[in-house]
Amino acid sequence: MMEMKVLGCALLFPLQILFCLLRAIVRFFTRQERRDLGTDVVLITGGGRGIGSHLAKEFAKQGARKVILWGRTEKCLKETCEEISMTGTECHYFVCDVGNRDEVYQQAKVLREKVGDVTILVNNAAVVHGKSLMDSDDDALLKTQHINTLGQFWTTKAFLPRMLELCNGHMVCINSILSLSSIPGAIDYCTSKASSYAFMESLTLGLLNCPGVGCTTMLPFHTDTEMFQGMRVRFPKLFPPLNPEMVAERTVEAVRTNTAFVVLPWTMHFLVILKSLLPQSALEEIHKFSGSYTCMNTFKGRT
Repeated sequence: MMEMKVLGCALLFPLQILFCLLRAIVRFFTRQERRDLGTDVVLITGGGRGIGSHLAKEFAKQGARKVILWGRTEKCLKETCEEISMTGTECHYFVCDVGNRDEVYQQAKVLREKVGDVTILVNNAAVVHGKSLMDSDDDALLKTQHINTLGQFWTTKAFLPRMLELCNGHMVCINSILSLSSIPGAIDYCTSKASSYAFMESLTLGLLNCPGVGCTTMLPFHTDTEMFQGMRVRFPKLFPPLNPEMVAERTVEAVRTNTAFVVLPWTMHFLVILKSLLPQSALEEIHKFSGSYTCMNTFKGRT
């Protein structure tokens, strides 16, 4: 009896995979039902500037009930908060370093008391130091891991339990294509983003049977913000930096359609495929040709 059951599952498995492929194709060519953000409370870490600021504005534009900003620089948080409030969307900000576990838990409690339950959490906060391993200060390396990786653990533990209770929530990670294809000169950032990607992949699978709670991981190419100011690719017209407004728009769209993973631009899928097929020597030639070996030599972004 058990053998027949195993055989049946084995025969059914290819059909299930085919069904998933066909469903994905249909989703790609048809307009999907979109989440109504009218009752959502959205928290964005690193929300005072860069992609985080654009995300806050886009969520407000798409009708979020409340937008909350977390970050380390009060001046930026206040400016973005005031700009969003002027559009008619309720907005609040709290100074919080997501790399500090105790601070995250404390501010999460304050947030719930003052604003209410968070239903969409966007883990966007990140830093990069833009140096090789030997040139990096130990404290700087730890700072990157605490903010870019461990910060996600603390914010998720702070807000996900309530989402599961309500059967309503969405976890979002603004990651990077560098989590799948690293470059020299940003070893702290690439390592932290690879860890972050693994975290989201595991979390997404772990929430498959949790109704009403979804995950979205964004994997954009180099985005035109001050964070990576000075980074230069060899062929900027062939590989132009992404517009942060576009990244924000695609992120909100992915949340509303409950899309798990989004690579920007779509051509970066070829890079991932090539990494699986080509020998290391060929990949090294691609990196040399594209200029990724030297793109961080002119880096002067913020940390």
